Amino acid sequence: MIFLTFIITIFHDITSIGFKKLFKKSKISVKRREFFKKSFDIGATSLILATNLKAMDNARHLELEAVDIKIDNLKKPYKIVQISDVHIGGLIDKKFIANLVKKINILNADVVVITGDLVDTKLEFAKPALDELRNIKTLYGTYFIVGNHEYFHGVAPIISYVNSLGIKTLENETVYIGEKDFGFNLAGVYDRFGFKYGSYIPDIDETLKNCDNSPIVLLAHQPKYLKDLVDTKNIDLVLCGHTHGGQIFPFNFLVKLEQPYVKGLHQHNETTQVYVNKGTGFWGPPMRLGASSEISILNLKV
Repeated sequence: MIFLTFIITIFHDITSIGFKKLFKKSKISVKRREFFKKSFDIGATSLILATNLKAMDNARHLELEAVDIKIDNLKKPYKIVQISDVHIGGLIDKKFIANLVKKINILNADVVVITGDLVDTKLEFAKPALDELRNIKTLYGTYFIVGNHEYFHGVAPIISYVNSLGIKTLENETVYIGEKDFGFNLAGVYDRFGFKYGSYIPDIDETLKNCDNSPIVLLAHQPKYLKDLVDTKNIDLVLCGHTHGGQIFPFNFLVKLEQPYVKGLHQHNETTQVYVNKGTGFWGPPMRLGASSEISILNLKV
């Protein structure tokens, strides 16, 4: 709230200076100038209040983002539902997750993927909310990869507990989705924070070693992980999160300095596309401005 107030105040002050210079050159009376200034101040104050309230309201509502993605050599279409950066803890509680699961189940997904930062508190406090994920219904299962925040709260126990819910954690490994010869490889790596952590390190060679000639969809928490790869010629689509789409304008410009992609679908190179989910929950303040909370519906097309 302080940040948004600060930004609006800066624009208010800059504009006020401009008006003062114009007024000096005009014949507008002092009384009318004072009236204009008070009106402008009230307007700025109203904008601060409205912006903060809107940002808090945005964080409470989930939007569906449906995207068609053409995949070369795919034999039949598939629907992937992606959630990311839920950040269970604090205001992201059991009720929030139960509501999220209901929305997911309406979509009749072939596969649901969770691309990291699911847990953002001690596991013991997250368990009631995590338990709601048992109720996700899909044709070929639900899959999870760790994000950087899982490293802060215990990677091993979080992976173990998520697996106990019937959700498969992809730990530098690949599973085959669909009927034989008509499906695709779903691969998942540890987060690149593992390089700093000293274990649970992403290894793309290990991850893809058992892939067949079917298309490959890779789950990688940070878009920046693409820079760690020598090439991506065998990878058709990469699904990421981490950025929150900037979460609160104008942080999206700062995120762009750190990550190659902030949100949405991008053509990374001739063979590889990238989709970045803006985050299903929020981190820090329960606010979003210019980047809605998202459930992604990714329709893979032949």
